[in-house]
Amino acid sequence: MGRTTYYTATTLDGFIADEHDSLDWLFVQDQDEAGALNYDGFIKDIGAIAMGSTTYEWVAAHNARTGDAWAYDMPAWVFTHRELEPIGDGITFTSAPVVDVHAEMTAAAGDKGLWVVGGGDLAGQFADAGLLDEIVTYIAPVTLGKGRQIFPRRYDLRLVELAQNKAFACARYEVVGPRGGPTLGA
Repeated sequence: MGRTTYYTATTLDGFIADEHDSLDWLFVQDQDEAGALNYDGFIKDIGAIAMGSTTYEWVAAHNARTGDAWAYDMPAWVFTHRELEPIGDGITFTSAPVVDVHAEMTAAAGDKGLWVVGGGDLAGQFADAGLLDEIVTYIAPVTLGKGRQIFPRRYDLRLVELAQNKAFACARYEVVGPRGGPTLGA
């Protein structure tokens, strides 16, 4: 069985999108698509994906603007409490708990891994259920001040890989577990 990974990009101040759910800050960053912790190297080992409704709606709107097709050829689960229209094949809309869906995803993925595409709260739900193994993030040299947090939970992580990919600091963290007790500034 593969690992469950939250693979994402973030600003230096910890946001995956601005307050309008825009990723404009991300697409202007310089990166080497064959460089450290790159997407192609990651996605080849993924057998199923999960995303929240905000992420899905961003993908749908982006595809409508650009004329792009649904980019994933593996089964996808979208966590939502709203009615959404499918924009590709293999998409399942669900409001079931992540524990139940994780079992379905694992079965569908076979020996490959699971990717929690976003957002941060959905990744946190997987972590809260003890089902998130790692967070891989590209950290961009930009700050937003506010927006959607990368991981709105108090968790301990263990850095297991660190590299640079042009403008980005790239990091792989193992999820250790919920952070116990108060911390400075909390």
